[in-house]
Order: sequence, then C-alpha cells, then structure tokens
Amino acid sequence: MPSPLTSKPPRPTAAASPGSGAPPAAGRDHFFDNAKYLAIVLVAVGHAWEPLPPGRLVEAAYTFVYTFHMPVFILIAGYFSRNFELRPDRVWKLVTSLLVPYVLFECLYTVFQRALRDPDYSLSLLSPYWLLWFLPALFFWRLSTPLWQTVRAPVAVSLAIAALATVSPAADGTLQVQRILQFLPFYVLGLRLGPQHFAWVRRPWVRVASVPVFAAGMLLAYWLVPRTSTSWFFRKNSAQELEASQWTGPVATVALFAAALVLGACFLSWVPKGRTWMTALGACTLYGYLLHGFVVRGLFYEGFYDGPFFDTTGGTVVVTLGAAVMVTLLCTPPVRSLLRPLLEPRMEWARQKPPAGPPPASTPPPASTPSSASTPSSGAAAASGAA
Repeated sequence: MPSPLTSKPPRPTAAASPGSGAPPAAGRDHFFDNAKYLAIVLVAVGHAWEPLPPGRLVEAAYTFVYTFHMPVFILIAGYFSRNFELRPDRVWKLVTSLLVPYVLFECLYTVFQRALRDPDYSLSLLSPYWLLWFLPALFFWRLSTPLWQTVRAPVAVSLAIAALATVSPAADGTLQVQRILQFLPFYVLGLRLGPQHFAWVRRPWVRVASVPVFAAGMLLAYWLVPRTSTSWFFRKNSAQELEASQWTGPVATVALFAAALVLGACFLSWVPKGRTWMTALGACTLYGYLLHGFVVRGLFYEGFYDGPFFDTTGGTVVVTLGAAVMVTLLCTPPVRSLLRPLLEPRMEWARQKPPAGPPPASTPPPASTPSSASTPSSGAAAASGAA
C-alpha cells in the first residue's frame, strides 16, 4: 500500500469481464490517475480562492467545488483500500506513508507559520495544521476497513454516524474528529464500489446529463451563498458550533452526501479513461497536496492578495490559472524524485525483523510405479500441476 494518493489499483477479480470497466491486469488504470490529478487541481484552486476579497460569484464557485472535490478524493481512496488487511507489513506501510509524513509536515508548517505569521504558534500533533487533517483521517479510515467489510449496510451505518457527529460538539476538537466522521461515508462507499460502477458513470448519456446538472448546481450554490454558511461544506463543525438547530446537522449531512454523489458522478464522467498528459501527474498528487499550502499561505502572508487587481474578475482568473499551474508543477516526477525520502520513507531501520520460522520440511519425491509411468493421463496431470 503506497502513499495515500499514489496507490496502485486493486487487483481485478476473476469475475470481471472485458466490458465491465475493470482495470487491466498488467498495469494501472489511467482513469484513476487522471481523476486524482483533476481533483487535486480543484483542491489547490479552492485553497487559492480563500484569500480573495469576498464576492458572491467567487463564493458560489467556492461552495460548488467544495461540495464534491474532497468527497471524490476520499471515495477513490476507499476504492483503493478494498484489499487492505491488518497485516504487519500493511500496517507498517500505513505508518510510513501517512503518520510519518504527517508528523514531518506538521513540524515544517509550524516553522513556516512561526517565520511568516505567528512567532508564538505552537506545535500540536493533535491539532492538524490546515490541510494536514487528511493524513490522520485516512490513517484511521484505513484501519477501520475490516469493520466496514464485515458490518451489514456499511454505507447507511457510516452515514448515520456522520449525522450523529453533527449533534456532538465534543467531536469538534482533537484531530478534527468531526471531519473524520462526516467524511467517513465517502470512504466506506468507495470500499463498496467496483470497476463496473466507474464504468457506468463514464457512459455518454451521463456525460451529456452532467452539463445541465453542473449548471443547476452552480445556480443553486449562487442562491445559497447569502442564505447559509459556507462552513457547512467544510464538514468540520457541529450544528451547535455553527449556531444552528441540532436537527439541521443530520439533515445537512444527508443533503450534502447526496449532492456530493451527484456532482462527483458528473465530475468523473468527464475524466479521460486513457493515458493522457495528466496521467503521470496523477500518480504524484500527494506531493501537490502537501506542498501547495506553502505557496498559497506564503503568498497570502506576504500581501500578494492585497492589490486591487484581485478584487476583479481578471484577478480571480489569474489566481485560478496560477493555482492550477502551481499544483501541476508540484506533481511532476522531478519533484517526486527529489522529495521521495520525505514523503514516501521506507524506514526499514526502524522496523523489527520478522522472526525466523523453521525451515520447510523436505519431502522425498514419490517413487515411480510401472502403472503410473504407463498411464498418459497421469503424466498430463503432473505437468499441469507443476505449471
């Protein structure tokens, strides 16, 4: 199990048919690499929009993107975790690919925050810095995989847990547990999906229908901007924290889950399924995710967004294109080659060696008999068994 956003596709099952959309047996399914790249672009663009001067159109676009971009990311992470088992080697990979980068980047972002913004900013591994919440969240989601592969109606159960979390203010604190629980249904849904489901969303009629659905979603987001808080779409606060009635929390959870599924399906319907220029970039999205925060926050702290130009439509377009180019460069193979020891450490020196087992017992070959040597079918069976 490699790093969380660079995982290889699960092995296709023997029951998969050529037309089911199953990934090829010898290689990656390029569709998922393309989807991860496009999703990380939306993540970076959304973060780059945050410091822009307030405006209804920008906030509507921000709300629209935040409805589905992280759910798509998490759903794909769940899909790639279907074969996860609580074996020592898998758990070790989980630690080195998620917890170790989390601790390292928590330290780096703390130094960054102290140098540019707040000299008294304190390091706390229980309070993830901004975008780092995703690493411990994915760690706990993957550890819970065997449970969701056992329980009945796992998606419904996880959605009920997410709804109950919105009426539990205690979940707003340590490790952003509120976010872990509210985004949990998307991970569990990913565990339940198969290649045929992703093949379904790539049908031509879904792609055609996605255009008016996207347009309606954007209009609805524009209508909602002055009427509701964008914080609902972050999924990190309880209803009480958002100064809303408790009953609105579960209702918002179910509504946002449904909206994310519809818009996420529309988004995936337009993802190319073959190898393209973005395919190699999709294999390095962890790097773009963890590194783009330094650029966005650094520009904000240094007053880049203070100019009047960024209060215009042209300024918004420049920020959008700049964020897309920036995160694309951070996902390139040279960046991965340079920073692989930090983001994908093996740390074999810290791992206990497995105990040596007893040597396998050697069994003498069976003595040949005249009858077996004279029977052609016996020789054919032995050859097929050896193969």
